[in-house]
Amino acid sequence: MRRRWRADLRGPADRRQASSGGTVKVRSGEVELAVRVRGTDGPTVVLVHGYPDTHTVWDRVTALLEKDFRVVTYDVRGMGESTPPSTEDGYRLEHLAQDLFTVIDEVSPDAPVHVVGHDWGSIQAWEAVTTPGARIATFTSISGPCLDHMAHWSRKGLSIARLRQLARSWYIGAFHLPVLAPLFWRLYLGPRWGGVLRRLEGVRAEPAPTITRDAVRGISLYRANIRPVMRSPRHRLAPMPVQVIQPTRDRYIRTEPLDLERWVPTLRRRRIAAGHWAPLSHPAPLARMISEFIADSTPPRELVVITGGGSGIGRATAVAFARTGARVVVSDVDFAAAEETADMVDGHAYEVDVRAEEAVRAWARQVADEHGVPDVVVNNAGIGHSGSFLSTSTEQWQRVLDVNLWGVVHGCRAFGELMVERGEGGHIVNLSSAAAYLPSKILSAYATSKAAVFMLSDCLRAELAPHAIGVSAICPGLVNTNITATTTFSGVSAEEQSRKQERASRIYARRGFGPEGVAAEIVRAVRRNRPVVPVTAEAKAARLASRVTPGLLRTFAKLDLG
Repeated sequence: MRRRWRADLRGPADRRQASSGGTVKVRSGEVELAVRVRGTDGPTVVLVHGYPDTHTVWDRVTALLEKDFRVVTYDVRGMGESTPPSTEDGYRLEHLAQDLFTVIDEVSPDAPVHVVGHDWGSIQAWEAVTTPGARIATFTSISGPCLDHMAHWSRKGLSIARLRQLARSWYIGAFHLPVLAPLFWRLYLGPRWGGVLRRLEGVRAEPAPTITRDAVRGISLYRANIRPVMRSPRHRLAPMPVQVIQPTRDRYIRTEPLDLERWVPTLRRRRIAAGHWAPLSHPAPLARMISEFIADSTPPRELVVITGGGSGIGRATAVAFARTGARVVVSDVDFAAAEETADMVDGHAYEVDVRAEEAVRAWARQVADEHGVPDVVVNNAGIGHSGSFLSTSTEQWQRVLDVNLWGVVHGCRAFGELMVERGEGGHIVNLSSAAAYLPSKILSAYATSKAAVFMLSDCLRAELAPHAIGVSAICPGLVNTNITATTTFSGVSAEEQSRKQERASRIYARRGFGPEGVAAEIVRAVRRNRPVVPVTAEAKAARLASRVTPGLLRTFAKLDLG
C-alpha cells in the first residue's frame, strides 16, 4: 500500500486525487498523519501548520501556489484528521520532526523538498532542518523560531527586547497550568475561536470543527518542549537557505532580535505587514515570497530610490547606501549629474522632474518593473529661496512649493502605493529642514514648504504604520552643498542675487558641515526608524528651542540676517 501511494503521488492519478481534495493516511511511529497533495508536477512544497490550526490554515496560500508547485499539507499529530500519540511525551520535537521526514519520504522519495512552517509548524520544522542529512532544499519560517536559538538568545542577559518577548509569551505559562488551561479552551476559547481571530487579528475564517479538541491536545506541545529546551539548548545549524518572514503586527513572537546569522549561513529576512495568522489574512504576499525564495534563495540587496540624486545630499546619500550593499536608483532634472552619481555607485539614473505628478508616477512604475519595489525612498529634490513674504512673487512661491512640497507629495504617493501593495513594509525619507521650525522673515516661502514636509511626514507616518512603512523627516541646518549657488532671492537684481549667492556659499563653507554627515543620519534614521532627525548642532538647538522656548525663536526671526 505504501509503495502504491508513492507511485500515485508521482503520476496523473495523484493529480486527479489532489484536485478532488483526497486525503491519504501515512503512518509515523504510533500515529497516522492525514496528508493531502495538490498542484502541478513542479517542485514539491510542504506546508506545516501551527497551533491550534489544521492544514486548512494554508488553503488560501495553497490555492496560489498550486499553479506552479506540487503542494503538500498535512495535519500534524493530534490535530485535524491525524491521530494523537498515547502520551504527552509523544509531542516532543524529535517526534514532530520525524513526522515531517516521513511525509517527505512519502511524497518525494527521490528529491529534496521546500518546507514552509507557521507558528508551531515552523518550530517543529526548525527541528527537522537542523537535523543533519535532512532532504530539505529551502526552509521558510513564519512566526515560529527554533526553540534552541531562542534559548541561547534569552541567556545573554536582560534587555528591552528580551523583556518585551517575555511579556508577549505570557500564554506559555498559562498553558502549563494543569487544569485551568484545558478547561478554558473547552468552556470559553474553543467555541469562540472564530470571533477571537476576527477581533485580535482581523481574520475572517471558520475554525475547524475539531478546534476545541485539537487545542486541548496541542497544549502538550508547550508542556513537552518548552522547559526541556530552554534548560538545555543545543547548537542547531541549518545548512540550507532559510527565509524568515516576520509579520510586523505579530502579538506573540518577534524574530528580529535573534542572532540567526550565527546558525544560518544563508539567511534571508523579510517582513510582511500582517498579524500572527498571516497565512489566513495575507496569502498573496506570502505565496509570492515563498515562490521568489524557491526560485532564488540568494539574499536580495536593499533597493534605495533617491530624488535629486545628482549632487549634494542626494549624491552623498546614494554613496552612503551603496556602501551598505544596497542597489541605488537616482533621479534628477540634470540627467548628466544623475548619471555621474549612478556611475559612482554602480546604480541607475533617470531624468525626472518631481514637479510633474504623472512623470513621477510613470517613473515609479518603471522602477518597479525594472528593479522591483524599493525598500527605501528618499525624497530629497529641493531648491532654495530667500526673500520676505511681500517681496516674493506668486510665481516664486509656486516654484518653491512645486519642488519642495509637491515633489515630496508625488514621491510619497507614487512609491508609497507600491510599498503598501507589496505588503513588506519599507521606509520613506523626506528632506525637510531646520527652517521648518525656525521662523525667519526672509525665508517665508522656503520655510513654509519645509514645514509642510515636516507635518506631512508625521501624518504619513501615522497612516503607513499599519503597513510597516516608516517615515522620517530629516532636518538639516547649514550644510555645504551647491544649493546655495542656485538659491534665488526676491526683489533683487541679477547682480545682487549673484552677490548674495556667493555670500551664502561662503557662510555655508565656513560652517564646514558636508552632505556626507546628512547622508549618514539618513541611513541611521532608516535603520532605527526615527521620525524626526535634526542634523547639525544648530538644527538640534533650534529643534529644542522650538519645543521649550518658541517665543525666543519668534524674537530671533525679526532680526535682519539678509
